Amino acid sequence: MAMVEKVLIIGSGAREHAIARALQRSLQVPELVGLGTNLNPGLMQLCGVFEVGNITDAEAVLAFAGKHKVTLAIIGPEAPLEAGVADALWQAGIPTVGPRQQLAQIETSKAFAREMLTKYAIPACPGYRVFQTMDGVADYLTELGNHYVVKADGLTGGKGVRVAGEHLHSHEEALAYAVALLDEAGQCVIEEKLVGEEFSLMSFCDGKTLRHMPPVQDHKRAYEGDTGPNTGGMGSYTDAGGCLPFLTESDIQKAQQINEQSAAALAAEFGQPYQGILYGGFMATREGVKLIEYNARFGDPEAMNVLALLETDFLAVCQAIVQQNLMDLEVTFAPLATVCKYAVPQGYPEKPVKGEPVDVSAVKQPEQVYFASVEAKGDILREAGSRTIAVVGIAPDLSSAEKQAEELVSDIEGPLFHRRDIGTRELVQKRIDHMREIRG
Repeated sequence: MAMVEKVLIIGSGAREHAIARALQRSLQVPELVGLGTNLNPGLMQLCGVFEVGNITDAEAVLAFAGKHKVTLAIIGPEAPLEAGVADALWQAGIPTVGPRQQLAQIETSKAFAREMLTKYAIPACPGYRVFQTMDGVADYLTELGNHYVVKADGLTGGKGVRVAGEHLHSHEEALAYAVALLDEAGQCVIEEKLVGEEFSLMSFCDGKTLRHMPPVQDHKRAYEGDTGPNTGGMGSYTDAGGCLPFLTESDIQKAQQINEQSAAALAAEFGQPYQGILYGGFMATREGVKLIEYNARFGDPEAMNVLALLETDFLAVCQAIVQQNLMDLEVTFAPLATVCKYAVPQGYPEKPVKGEPVDVSAVKQPEQVYFASVEAKGDILREAGSRTIAVVGIAPDLSSAEKQAEELVSDIEGPLFHRRDIGTRELVQKRIDHMREIRG
């Protein structure tokens, strides 16, 4: 009789709820345990044991894993990767989906990511420079004119990047932001602003072989029409058949190739396999596909789109990643469209309301609802201050998937708002027209 896997899920957002749902569909019937930062009701329902703890404290994570006789771990968010939690788990003999600390620098240091791509001649970078002091910053901004981006070097929850014309409106503002970043972290990156359409392409990676997921487009801005401050992501969509309406087949192949070259570069750089999810944030431009940044884990919301479509046993994929035999596994996705929309607290992201009750009892397809920053207090769900609940519409075409997502999210009650325009024909057409214009 085969051993039952006891899987530890680290993290407690909608991404981790989606991971748990995908594992629950496995024919191997794994036992799930969870360690997170809030009492996520979705994870509490799916995990035999779910506790709140310090997920960046390797000793605390190991103690929890040991107590529950965990045989496989999956790390959801980036902070535990930066803290070396994967290294500690591997050392304790617990195979882990999520790269070791050195390899996770592909996400945790923007400067490292750019310099690695350059060193290994991977043609995906815009012009960029890394600064440890203000020497040369003003000159480089002059060289870039109005086409610049100033980036924090470390983890900022998707909120450390400021773009000319959107967040920064003069070189004075850019210089002031650079000073603040250098004071905070001692390093910042300034690069040429890419013009085009963004998309995410995530790949399962065992260190040698990659199995690519369908491309997804995320929406970072808080309000409709892509206005307002940046957020962790208000929603995302994939089109039927593993494509996006504004991308060409060759755009997708190029992004896949960059992920493959980057995984090989990481192995060469550190002599260790990258085992986990490699997530490239790309821009389709007139000059081809360029890398905006890397993440070392599933995107949130993108995880909900792709895991909802995954046909291959997700536990088998995780086992192949840790055993480094992904080459022997065919990974397939249903040829459907998905639209994910986030319900977030009134006032998010700057002054979100907290502690207010939300009610999902009217939602007709609860299996398409993913709990995020929400806490179960007795029978009542309360907003915990960040993105609250995500829903995913799944259908043969984008328009139907969007309608379904809109119906689902509209049935959630509470002091919440969402972007009604994500996945709509109008917004998608804008993307298509924009790319047409760019490609000339």
